[in-house]
Order: sequence, then structure tokens, then C-alpha cells
Amino acid sequence: MDRMTPEERSRKESPGTGSGTAAPRSLAESLRARDDASLSALLRARPDLITPVPTDLTQLATRAATRASVVRALERLDRFALQTAEALAVAGDPATYGELLGLMAGDDGPQADPLVAEALPRALTTLRDQALVWGADDRLRLVRTARELLAPSPQHPSPTGLGPTVAEAAGGMSPGRIQEILTAAGLPSTHDAVSAMTALSELFGDRARMAALLEKAPAESLEVLSRLVWGPPYGQVTPNPAPRLRWLLDRGLLLPSPKLSAGLEQGRPPAPGTVVLPREAALHLRSGRAHHHTEPLPPVVEAAATHSAHMVDATAAGQAYTALATVEELLKDWDEGGPSVLRAGGLSVRDLKRTAVALDVSEPVAAFWVELCYAAGLLASDGEADERYAATPAYDEWTELPPAGRWTRLVTAWLTATRTAGLVGGRDAKDRALSALGPGLDRSAAPEVRHRVLTLLAGLPEGASAAQESVLARLRWERPLRADRPAADDLRSRLAQWTLSEAELLGVTGRGALSGHGRALLGERPDHTPPAEPTGPGDKLPVHRQHHRPAPHEPLTAAEQTAAAARAARLLAPLLPEPLDHVLLQADLTAVAPGPLQRPLADVLDVLADVESKGGATVYRFTPASVRRALDAGRTASDLHAFLAAHARTPVPQPLAYLIDDVARRHGHLRVGAASAYLRCDDDALLSEILADRRSAGLRLRRLAPTVLAAQSDPAVLLEGLRTMGFAPAAESAEGDVLITRAHAHRTPPRTPPEPVPDGPPTPDTTLLTAALRAVRAGDLASTAPRKPTGAPATGGDLPRTTSAETLATMQAAVLTGESLWIGYVNAEGSASQRVIAPIRVEGGFVTAYDHTADEVRTYPLHRVTGVAELADDQL
Repeated sequence: MDRMTPEERSRKESPGTGSGTAAPRSLAESLRARDDASLSALLRARPDLITPVPTDLTQLATRAATRASVVRALERLDRFALQTAEALAVAGDPATYGELLGLMAGDDGPQADPLVAEALPRALTTLRDQALVWGADDRLRLVRTARELLAPSPQHPSPTGLGPTVAEAAGGMSPGRIQEILTAAGLPSTHDAVSAMTALSELFGDRARMAALLEKAPAESLEVLSRLVWGPPYGQVTPNPAPRLRWLLDRGLLLPSPKLSAGLEQGRPPAPGTVVLPREAALHLRSGRAHHHTEPLPPVVEAAATHSAHMVDATAAGQAYTALATVEELLKDWDEGGPSVLRAGGLSVRDLKRTAVALDVSEPVAAFWVELCYAAGLLASDGEADERYAATPAYDEWTELPPAGRWTRLVTAWLTATRTAGLVGGRDAKDRALSALGPGLDRSAAPEVRHRVLTLLAGLPEGASAAQESVLARLRWERPLRADRPAADDLRSRLAQWTLSEAELLGVTGRGALSGHGRALLGERPDHTPPAEPTGPGDKLPVHRQHHRPAPHEPLTAAEQTAAAARAARLLAPLLPEPLDHVLLQADLTAVAPGPLQRPLADVLDVLADVESKGGATVYRFTPASVRRALDAGRTASDLHAFLAAHARTPVPQPLAYLIDDVARRHGHLRVGAASAYLRCDDDALLSEILADRRSAGLRLRRLAPTVLAAQSDPAVLLEGLRTMGFAPAAESAEGDVLITRAHAHRTPPRTPPEPVPDGPPTPDTTLLTAALRAVRAGDLASTAPRKPTGAPATGGDLPRTTSAETLATMQAAVLTGESLWIGYVNAEGSASQRVIAPIRVEGGFVTAYDHTADEVRTYPLHRVTGVAELADDQL
């Protein structure tokens, strides 16, 4: 990026300099004087300017001055650069650098505020680089659209707190009333309203004369001015104003708004309504400062606490393991098909609550895990008629990855996702509820804010956690909230708060400090190294370090993201606990897993026992129902005894062995099949016991034979009813074989993760920038190259106009002389353009020429050439 000082740029753009270039008369001329590096920096910072590629620099300047583009550029300025632009909006047009410095630092300039004086050249360079300001230091001009957006008005008050100028406020006053003000202020009368306003403006802008005028003011009048001086500059008056207000009104220190000035005829009291403190008078009372508080330096990110790096990494690794376990638990819970999809899309409030209970977390945290699985492509809707959420085939691939690889997959998806779980439970612009997995959760600023928050944490010493308020203050300085938006609409602050909590949940941070694998995940390049921060109030950094910060608009490339994720995985892998192949069995029918279990062991144990508690160690409890579940899945009692003996570090407790044998002995003694449903058993006494039990009344059983009962319910209801009564029935097939029931994993068809919503046009890469600059330069050459006078009357159009015979003759002559020509050309789609070509051959109704615009040899049909003109000598 072109980093000229104001003095260097002034020498370059001012007339009479060594470069021989005249001062630019427009933004287009200012852009034309830039080199390719400076234009590339502009297009990279404002990518909307090349969407599509402009035909020349004049069109580029026009596009850079459009309202939408200027608003976007202003929103991406830091607070001090924006304050500089606001000061230029209330300064003269054009303004000098000295005038701007006075508005920023006050009447005493650098002596009053040396930090502002040091920082101002860099802020001005930023505005110039962004094409928001152009001109040399003696003629600084803010782009007209930016001036309209930032200049004070009753409808859009300026953050400066200044009001309109004397000329703007008094534009509708009667000549008689103006003469009264001049007389009261001690100025000579004049019948010219423009001269009168100029004289009054000069009085308010003259420090000595204005001080003399205010020395005569009553104390009560000065007290009124003190309440208006820093804004808002508007106040109310009654039909009979008090003497302190009358003194100010008579001398023009308070002027009515134009719509009220008609009532201020000579000899009549002012009508009730709004009055305003003129800008020139307010600047005198402020000692020339446009802002009450200028902020030339970004707020320092303060450390809230400091821990050892080892403790931070260990804590973060523990959180990373918990994150993996939570995701697995969520998707295992939805393995056979999860909640239904709402008609409007998303998860119902009831299903979100149920998920939160299953995961033992709060509902906002449950929404975060659900959204993270969706962003990572592990969860989606199945697309069936009765649409439900379920795991995707990518989930099975994810479970086969090593733990560190699974973690980086989740975190990478989180860093780049624009879906924002923190919005769940809120309302959209149409007052509709926002639900998890539903529409309306995308916020394009989320990835940039997440990366920026982590980068600020990386700027602290290792092991230091940041104070949340200092992080938010820094972000507000880097991207100030627009003055016309309420503080509650500060989305970036809310995104930052969610980022800090989500990073802790994922294990990117530990105890609020960025972990070692979290730093590696950022993949910061050398030019993105975060600046060191002052460690105390007395420490100051050089200004160039204080203003340097990683560019938030330059995300990592795909290759850099992959490399960063691999480095993070290598750092995290040794910190994660190794999966265990054993459990500790206890006499109270529980098993303790002192750490994560290997997947085959965990899968079997999840069927054989129920999870009683989770944490660093997981406690499983064996119950008759859980053992029956394993038997239903096809396991035998001998299989279960062998499994426990192989994976227990302690002997199998006798109560557990008895439980397995007892449930196995009763399992399948009763057989349930399909008639409507029947129940058979070799023990007719057991069937009599069931018939006598009052709890079986709902099954409506009747005896068909000594060993067979019939039920007026389907087999599934009969099975569940008998299990509720304490029996262990088994289902059987039509052939009389026992049916083995295994869990059926329901998967969606292959799904791609949701695409992030871009925050405006993407940043162009080097190849696109090079091609765009070449096209713009060539188009500008075609539109600005001087032509030889032809004596033909001007057509009033942009393209040259000649007859077919003249076009052919000029082309043939240029082939012989080797001269370049300026032509107008209309393509097959009807788009007109102008080009500079060097004809090589003319034959068969076509001209083959080297096209300076495209930088290549092309062939054009002559009937599509609107006209041709010779260039002035020595132009190419």
C-alpha cells in the first residue's frame, strides 16, 4: 500500500513540483496519478469497486463516490480515521491541512495535543488510500457523498455535536432581521444578505473579536451556550424568551431554524420553536476542536488474570475433549432419527429443551452444539416426507478421525461459519422467533469478528486472559458504531462476547487465555503479527506500532487454513488423554471409566449399562433393563461375562454376575409374536400369574391354550407392557425364532455443509487485481488519449463517429504507417466501448490489430466499428 506522508503527497499533487504534475481537479485525476500498487490497495480494501470491472478510471471514481460504496468504506474506518473524516465534513471545501489539524487538536495545534498531531498524517493517508479524500495538503477535499453523510443536519446529527453554519441557519431570514443582528453585534449594516452573513461568520470565526463580544454577555447567557456547545446544538424558545436568550438571539449566537425564521420579522418576538448554535460560534467556544474527545490511539487490551501456559493448554485440552464427547453424545442421541423439522425450518423450542436436558447443558449452549454440528456438515435434515434431523454420512467419516483431527474439523467450521447460535431465541426484523437450525441466523461479520477477537487474545502474553470490556472497547474503536444506530444494535460487541464463551467451550482458550493450539490455529503470517501492548499506564508505544493491527479483511487462504489446522492438531494431540481399554467394576453394580474409552468398548458398554454421571470419569450403572437391552441385541450371558472379564481391571463382582445370569435365565422365557399378538410360555403357571395381575388389564389378554395367551394389541405394545410389569419377554419371528433387535443408524443422504454468507464482494486475489488494473489502465488510455483535430463537427457522444469509407481508409493508412488509432466498438451483445488499437492487417471486412486495452492481438468486424480517430503524436 502506498504510505506517503501528507508532505510527500502534497509535493506530488501540488502544481510546480519537481514531478511536473498539476494539482488534481477531480477524484478521477487523483486516481489517475496513482501507481499500480496504490490502486491495488484501494481495490483490495474496497472490492465492490471492481464488481464488475470499470471501463476506465473515471468510472472507477464515479463508483467510488456512490452512496452505497461510501457507506461501506466509512463503516470500515477506525474511530480516529472516522473522526478525521467528520472534521473534514465540517471544514471548508477545500480545506488545508492546517485547518484540519486545528479542528482535531484545537487552536494550539500540536502543542495542545501531540498525540493527535502524530496520528493525523496516518489517518489522512488512510482516507486517501480509501479514495475518501483527495487533493494536496493545501486543498483537501472529502468526497461529496461522504460530506453529505457526515455533515451535521437536523435530520442526521453529526457525532461532532456541531450545527449548521451561519449561512445555512440564516438562509431564510428576512433582510430586516439580518440587519438587526448586524447592528447588535457591532457590525456595519449592508443591504446584501450574502455580505451580511459573511461578515457575521468572520466575526464568529475571529478569536479576538469573538472573545470581546462574549465578554459583554450576561453570565446566564454564557451558561446557555455552555449547555449547547458540545451538542446537541439545538434548543427550544418560547414566544417571549427570557433576557438571557434574547441577548443571544439579538446577536445571532442563537439562530432559528429556517422554517421558523419567517416569524422573526423586525419588531416581532420570535415564534416558539427550535433555535440552533451556529457552527462558527460553537468552534470558538470549543477552542477550535471539532470533537469533545479525540481517540488517536486504540484502547489497550488489558489482561484480567495470568496463568501458566501449561495450565492454560491443559484446561483447553480438557475442554476440547469434552467438546468431542458432547458432539458424539448429541449425534448418538439422534442416531435413529432426531427431532422433526418445523414447517418454517429449524428445531422446535420443545426439542431444543429436550436436547439440552440430554446433554446436561443450558438451552443456549445446546443451540451452539447443534449449530456447530450443522456447520461442520455432521448434521442435516433427511429430506423425507416426515422430515427429521439426523447425522450425515460425514459423521461416520468424522468418527474415524483421530481426536485432534476431529477437533480441528469442528473448530475450522466454527471459525468460518456465518450462522450465529447466539441469536437463537431472539426475534428477527419481522418479529419472528429465531430457532436453532432455522433461517435468519446468518451474520456475515461473524467470521471476521471471531478471528479478530482471537488475534487480540494472541497479542497478550502467553497464559494471560483478556478483560472482556477492554476487548469490546478495542473492537468499538476499530469499527465504531454508526451514530444513527442505537447501542443495542451493536452486533459486533455481541459477536465478540459469544466468541469468548464459544472459544472456551471448544477448548480454543483455557481459563480465558488463548491456548498454544489456539494460536497455531490462527495461522498468522509475519505481516499479521499482533503488536505488543503497553503493560502499564506510563508505557507508550511508538505511534506506528500503536496504529498497526492485522488487517481484518485478509482471511487465510484455503492452503494456509489447512496448514494451520494441521499445526494445531499436532500441538493438541499430546494433550488429549489416550483412550482406555478397561473399566473398574464395583460391587454396587457400577463401572467407572477413568478416562475416554476405546470406541468398541464404549459402544458395547453404552448398550450394556446406563450412564449415571459424566465428567473426568464416567460412571455406568448396570440394571435389569440395561442387561436385557444387551440380550435383545443378540448377546448371550456367556458373551457378557467374557466381555466384562476381558475389559475389567478388577474381578467381576458377584452381584453383577448374578444380575446377568438372572436376567438371562428369564430372558425369552415368554415369547411374543404376531397374531394380532400372542404370548406363549411353557410354564402355564406363569401365564396364570400374568392374567391375574391387574396391570395386565390394559393388554386385554385371554387364554387360548394352557401355554398361549392372545392380546388385542400389537406386539410392540405387548412387549413394553410385560417389561413394565417386570418380565423379560422376547419377540419371535413367524418361524418361532427369537428376534434380535439392534439399533438402526439413520443417516441422511450426502449433504454439504451450509455455505457462509459473504460480507460483501470477496477480496480479489492478485491475478484478478492484475487483470483488472490492466483493463482499467487501458480503458483509461482509450478514453483520455488526445486525438488529432479532424475538423468534423462534434457529435456529442463518447464514441468516435466516422463513415464506413473513412473508417476503412484510416485503418489501411494506419497499417502502412504503424500508428495507433482510437476506435468505438459495439460487441454482439450491444455493449459499446472505446479502444486504442494498432492495426496490423485489414482484409475481408475485418481488422486484425494489437488491442492496447486487452493487451493482446484481436480481430474486429469493421461493421461493428462506430468510428475511428487518430491519436495525437507521441501518445503511445
